Amino acid sequence: MVEEELRLRELAARVRTADVVDAMGRSHRHRCHLIDLKSPTPDRLLFGPAVTISYLPSCQKALPPDRYTFAGLFREAIRDGGQGRVLVLASNGYPDASLGGGTKLSRLAVHGLAGVLTDGRLRDFSQLSEYGFAAYCRGEAVRWGGDAITPFEANRPAVVSGVVVRPGDYVFADASGAAIIPRAEILAILEEANHVVSDEASIAERIRQEGDRGYDGEPKE
Repeated sequence: MVEEELRLRELAARVRTADVVDAMGRSHRHRCHLIDLKSPTPDRLLFGPAVTISYLPSCQKALPPDRYTFAGLFREAIRDGGQGRVLVLASNGYPDASLGGGTKLSRLAVHGLAGVLTDGRLRDFSQLSEYGFAAYCRGEAVRWGGDAITPFEANRPAVVSGVVVRPGDYVFADASGAAIIPRAEILAILEEANHVVSDEASIAERIRQEGDRGYDGEPKE
């Protein structure tokens, strides 16, 4: 298992989100990508299997705040271990609400998670940048979001920006966006993404060599 993880990380380090999305597109028709993400750590690659927490609109009667807590659901999300995992937070229609900040998300550093991905906002970018994990979200918030949304359930399939994330699916995110990869296909998709990089490098070299004579291939970009 350790050797497999090292192999996956080696392959992931050689590609970008666009390469992963191209590789996914060669075998899948569904959308797998998220764009327009912001990050306090844009130079860090976020990569690892997902654990999820979904939020719902706050309601004290339906969702008692003493029962539905981030701390409790976080413990449930990582009950099988947190090392190297990516916490995916689904806002479920509240993209401008804060889903967490520096204090709550310090738990990720304590438990060795790779980072956090959300289609909502996060607070305390400067604090988050000091932790060892990567964070990608809709943008920075300055206001607490607990009066608008409440963490509801952990480790169930979630939808972030129209993309389904199942616990165990792999998250790949960098400064250009994010992609979600099915767990069963992670090795094949990363290998294909590396082929995409190689293919595009070959096309670019042919274009350079052809010069003014032109090149009849069909590069995507």
